[in-house]
Amino acid sequence: MTALVRFRLDDAAAAEIDGLRARAAATGATVPTDRPALTAAAAVAVPAPARDALEDELRVLALPSVWLATLGATAGRPGELVLAAVVDAELLAVHAAVHDALAGRVRGPVAAYLPGAWLPHSVLAVSRPAEAFGALHPVEPVRARIVGVEVSDPQEGAAAAPGMRTPGRRARGQRA
Repeated sequence: MTALVRFRLDDAAAAEIDGLRARAAATGATVPTDRPALTAAAAVAVPAPARDALEDELRVLALPSVWLATLGATAGRPGELVLAAVVDAELLAVHAAVHDALAGRVRGPVAAYLPGAWLPHSVLAVSRPAEAFGALHPVEPVRARIVGVEVSDPQEGAAAAPGMRTPGRRARGQRA
């Protein structure tokens, strides 16, 4: 199994994405049952020192909001339908900070989530993407606040690291 670092979305955005998933499921598509989120990093394992470094980094970051606005597929999984985020400098900076904290501390990082390759998205359907697309297009953009960061690592035996919950009070590089 793969360990994931995920940007947790606010409840209202998660509910909107769940509604889109329900519409996709009505077409016969298989949909994810997990809480909607944006996966920021994946690796074979995210051990405790990596989590500690990530928690330290997150203390000084303000977590951004994102617009999820584009229906499409990812290159690695053409059978999926995703709702991709509009990428801006703020989101990319937080993503890069996550990877800076994890660098050299995780085992087997997954290249698709590294800076420069990452496509932030939430999965809407894992089968029958054409049918799901037809039911959802045109999609209304979903405004989502990133309200926390969670780590799930089957090898380390932990999920949703408690210290990585909330955004910092200041942006990186700003004085307190």
